[in-house]
Amino acid sequence: MEIHAFDFDGTLTRSDSLLGIIRHQRGTSGLMRVLIMHAPKLLMMKAGQYPNWKVKQKVFRMCFGGMTLDDFNALCEDYARKQKGILRTDGMQRVDEALRRGCKVVVISASIDNWVCPFFQGREGIEIAGTQIEVVDGKLTGRFLTRNCYGSEKVARLLELYPDRKSYRLVAYGDSRGDRELLAYADEAHYREFKK
Repeated sequence: MEIHAFDFDGTLTRSDSLLGIIRHQRGTSGLMRVLIMHAPKLLMMKAGQYPNWKVKQKVFRMCFGGMTLDDFNALCEDYARKQKGILRTDGMQRVDEALRRGCKVVVISASIDNWVCPFFQGREGIEIAGTQIEVVDGKLTGRFLTRNCYGSEKVARLLELYPDRKSYRLVAYGDSRGDRELLAYADEAHYREFKK
């Protein structure tokens, strides 16, 4: 068996989907306010002095905490429908090619499952392993239910889905620091390959 594992943001997309969905919800000025409010933590994160997941969760909570799950899912579907253009043509061609050959395809992303899944509607056989969110009484708490699917967590999530590593050949695609462990774990690694 052959598994093709794709990162989402920057690999299959031309832009960051968290920033994209915030802009979709709040407009460009609203996105800028969110970024300015969290600028110190974002700078500390870039310098390696503050955990990636903490900044992401703070931003997520500020923007979506308290929203009903139904409203959030509707927002995610609307975002994916209107922003299909962020998908890289050559990346999606590689996804479709792997599916045609009968390979397993897994999109392993630090982005939230709820907005990643709608981008792949109509493509049967794709599994999504992203960051999952906590919902209590039908509302988003703003916290993550799983660990942020970044770095070594990508390998852990793949092994949750396919634990018998000797039974498959792994081809991985990524573009950033958050993909390095998955790429190193693969039998065949493609780094920053897609351009269009």
